[in-house]
Amino acid sequence: MGKLVLTTFVTLDGVYQAPGGPREDTRDGFEQGGWVVPYGDEDFGRFITEVFDRVGAFLLGRFTYEIFASYWPKITDPGDPVASKLNSLPKYVVSSTLTDPEWAGTTVIGGDLAKEVTALKERTDGELQVHGSGALAQSLLALDLVDTVHLLTFPVVLGAGRRLFEVGAVPTAFRHTGGRITAAGVSIQSYDPAGRPEYGSYELPEDA
Repeated sequence: MGKLVLTTFVTLDGVYQAPGGPREDTRDGFEQGGWVVPYGDEDFGRFITEVFDRVGAFLLGRFTYEIFASYWPKITDPGDPVASKLNSLPKYVVSSTLTDPEWAGTTVIGGDLAKEVTALKERTDGELQVHGSGALAQSLLALDLVDTVHLLTFPVVLGAGRRLFEVGAVPTAFRHTGGRITAAGVSIQSYDPAGRPEYGSYELPEDA
């Protein structure tokens, strides 16, 4: 059974919207797209290559799928570690409205998300990877379907944009499984969900 692995880019204030370019995602009037680009050094590239080396299939939200489908099929270099995997491996897009995807190897899934994704994990050799896809990521985390989160935090605050962990997110504890800092200052940390948070208190007992 494959692992469901989420790789996501966020700012210091938790924004995931439009990391790759100014026109990538302008919903809600967002005008600060492309905030990842200045930090794309060799350390960042090395980590991304490592992630894509482990992929067996991709699970994407509709919005991220369409961004990827407009770009990656044009990258035909077989030596490109990202394009070669995205263009050749199975892609599953969660959507109730997409009916005729043009990108080869794409299957649209709808219906019961928990049931569909559990079945995908069971038949995927290697990792079932989610990249970006913020709304889908939130749903998968809420359903306890994510096995590992690679959280890449970039040293920038935007003050606007869609946030990965919003008010109302399911309380979740995580176990840290590894991490590094790139030369450009991106914090790459890996976590496995570990159930619900535990709570304590630093208050002094009343009879102290």
